[in-house]
Parts: sequence; structure tokens; C-alpha cells
Amino acid sequence: RYMNTTAIHTKPISTTRSIMKIVAILSSLVVGAAAFAPASQRASSATALSADLTAEVGSQAPLGFFDPLGVIGDPKNGDQEQFDKLRYIELKHGRVAMLAFVGYVVTLAGVRFPGAEGIPAGFAALPEVPGMVWAQMIGTWAMMEMANRDFTGNGEFPGDFRNGIDFGWDRLDDATKKSKRSIELNNGRAAQMGILGLMTHEFL
Repeated sequence: RYMNTTAIHTKPISTTRSIMKIVAILSSLVVGAAAFAPASQRASSATALSADLTAEVGSQAPLGFFDPLGVIGDPKNGDQEQFDKLRYIELKHGRVAMLAFVGYVVTLAGVRFPGAEGIPAGFAALPEVPGMVWAQMIGTWAMMEMANRDFTGNGEFPGDFRNGIDFGWDRLDDATKKSKRSIELNNGRAAQMGILGLMTHEFL
């Protein structure tokens, strides 16, 4: 009796890939949500630095200071230390998302490193990437994580990793600095939504 062996062999592969897609999307949601999650409860201190957070970079039209969950509390008299920590998390997620979005689009356009021409784009690449390449990527991520930090302690703002190397930033006036920081922040926010949209679109 004839039996459709193709269906038997492809179903487990399809199921495995579907599970991997779901895990990737859920992971991105968890990581993105961490940027807006409240910090752990700390004992209040008389020396806590309070500030008007409505004037911070990123608080701009049309939403202004947007904190619908009340994570910061009173923005007019907010905890500057907590805000700086959350801002650093948001910046980091935005920078990673910008790299992820560009990488997704570039590989989808067919650009490949030599030797990786046969690896597909998107979620389909996950089971096809060789183990040695995974090891190289994890090593690169670890080195980037260790290198991207303020070693001197002289950072001008959360996410300032110049570490004494002047790229022309110090020659800019305050208005230009604020503009450039706002641009990076908004691009990061857009990239987080963009990469999540690409992943969701491919999955659906």
C-alpha cells in the first residue's frame, strides 16, 4: 500500500522550526519588555538624587514624557539613578535592534559571507548555521559585551562608551548633542519595533 513518506519526514522538521520561531519571538518580547520593567525595590535613601525627568532626552512631541505604567513615579521629582539605569537598558536594546534590523534586511537581500551562500535568511537560518559559526558569534557577542562599557567612569550620559577617545563629540554645542542623542534614541525605538515586526511577519 502506498504511503506518503514525504509528509512523515517533513512534519517533524516543520514542527521544530515552528518551535524555534516561537522561542525567538518570545525571547525578543521578554528582552524588549525588560527595558520598561520597574527596577527592584530599594530602600529609600535620604541622599537619593531627585530630578525633573520631563526635561530628559527622549521626552519630546507628540507624547512628551511617556510612562503609562508609572514605572518612574512622579516624573517631576523622579529618581535620577533609576531613570539612568532604565535609559541605559533602552539605549542598549535600541543599538542591538538597529544591528538586528540591518542584518535581517541585508541577508534577506541575498548578501552572504564567503562560504555561507547556502544558508537561508530569517528563521530558516537557525538550524542551518554550523556549530563553529555559532561559537564564533557567541564569542563575538561576549567580546562586544565586555568592550561596550564605561571603563573610565567619565561618561557624559548613560551609554557613553568613548572612554577618553574623542570622536568630535566634545566640540559640539549642547543643542547639537541633545539632537544627536534624540536621533539615536528614536532610531533605536523604531528599530525595536521594526525587527519585532519583521520576525512576526515571517512567522505569520
